[in-house]
Amino acid sequence: MKEITHEDYLNFIRKKREITIENVKVKLSEKKNIKNLQPKNFRVETTTVWSFEKRGNWATHKGNYRGNWAPEVPRNLILRYTKPGETVLDQMVGSGTTLVECKLLDRNGIGVDINFEALMVTRDRLNFNLSRKKTRSWQKTYLGDARNLNLIENESVDLIATHPPYVNIIPYSHEKIGGDLSKVYSVEEYINEIKKVAKESFRVLKPGKHCGILVGDTRKHRHYVPVAFRVMQAFLEAGFILKEDIIKVQWHMKTTREVWEKRKHKEDFLLIKHEHLFVFRKPLNGEPTKFKESIKWW
Repeated sequence: MKEITHEDYLNFIRKKREITIENVKVKLSEKKNIKNLQPKNFRVETTTVWSFEKRGNWATHKGNYRGNWAPEVPRNLILRYTKPGETVLDQMVGSGTTLVECKLLDRNGIGVDINFEALMVTRDRLNFNLSRKKTRSWQKTYLGDARNLNLIENESVDLIATHPPYVNIIPYSHEKIGGDLSKVYSVEEYINEIKKVAKESFRVLKPGKHCGILVGDTRKHRHYVPVAFRVMQAFLEAGFILKEDIIKVQWHMKTTREVWEKRKHKEDFLLIKHEHLFVFRKPLNGEPTKFKESIKWW
């Protein structure tokens, strides 16, 4: 891991003012027209089905970084599972949605990504001022690998909230970056790498604290591939307890909209329009026996 600072961001935008994710250009250092720092009429979710048809656009949140999660997701996790001043980790931070929410909610945030340009988007979206005079929190970004969080101490994190890339869906880097999960095409290889992510997550999380991970499924040869449940098993295998399995309804999916929507009545399979948000908890000493139905069963 290597810390990427605001100075690194300023040096980057002197030479380059946009990056490209897949075929979408994301501009940096634009004048930010922030209308609201906080969402209006926000309520913490209370069921296991979450649906955000109109994704939030408060503060610096945007939906132009493909595959980033709606800010309502990390906001719910942060509000439910942490207190102000505690530390949240997103080890596949992407465009920085989780860290923006940490800044808005006065939580310390650690964002890690294997892609340097993704971190430039994160730093760009963190580049705004809060209306309140004082804040206790900090947000740090690191170039690094979710499978090797070597600068994060054991049991030092209060919440993990992350949204890893899916299998062979969106390539987040044009250059070849070693270890980039968005370039993994084999489900088996993907799960093997996720197992390493799960072990590192277990190491850095404090006992009794929570880990939320949003994952989706795919199809091969017109049949369903339950990637999400295999990811769930990887985290249970690492020692976590399953706290929640939340169904998140998907909206405005680019590939579904452009490729499959017109053909949906002609094809012999259903369109996937949901994801799984698994919330795990790291057990305290002696707890696994008590929660034996919610831990690894095989």
